[in-house]
Amino acid sequence: MANYLIYLAIIIIVPIWAQMRVRKTYKKYQQVPIHSGVTGAQVADFIMKQNGITNVRLEPIGGTMSDHYDPTNKVVRLSEDVYYGSTVSAVSIAAHEIGHVIQDATDYGMMRVRHRIAPVASITSNLSFPLLLIGLFAGITGFAMLGVILMLGAVIFQLVTLPVEFDASNRAMAQLTEHGIIDAEEERGSRRVLNAAAWTYVAATLVAVAEFVRLALLVFAPSSDD
Repeated sequence: MANYLIYLAIIIIVPIWAQMRVRKTYKKYQQVPIHSGVTGAQVADFIMKQNGITNVRLEPIGGTMSDHYDPTNKVVRLSEDVYYGSTVSAVSIAAHEIGHVIQDATDYGMMRVRHRIAPVASITSNLSFPLLLIGLFAGITGFAMLGVILMLGAVIFQLVTLPVEFDASNRAMAQLTEHGIIDAEEERGSRRVLNAAAWTYVAATLVAVAEFVRLALLVFAPSSDD
């Protein structure tokens, strides 16, 4: 019973807490204007130029916290609040996405690994649950085992994502402070925004690992009747 409660806490409570934390922190510092008055788009453009990067476009995109870097098409898409915003949250998120751009430009190894395994992880994730369901409900053990094995793709992807995201945030903070884009007080707020965002990736990884372990024990552990 205790193990089941721990499992439920990991897959339900931790992700909800992480999402609530990041949204609360983002909203708080979205109300704090940056002293220099620069927008997220201007910060992103400035950091790229300072690092000699000229082949990446910046585009606004709808939604909240929909910011991302598309390495295939060399485009950084920033949500409108970040693209046009002159707040601590806006410049922090913009700098984080440019952290990914710098990773790409400097051939950062873990980003390359994530980019290569992403399509494989997507395929294995889509196949794993149908196979598991067929195996468990139809009593076809081989299908269930294959489903669990294919889940490893999602777990590995999440584990690789963690260092990529933390490294992008570290690069973002270095760029923001080195170039004097933020002052000491804003730096504290920026770190809080980026740390809160990092917890969403930690939560996703914990969920993936917990789900894999639970299903692996269900399928591979010997029955008590044996």
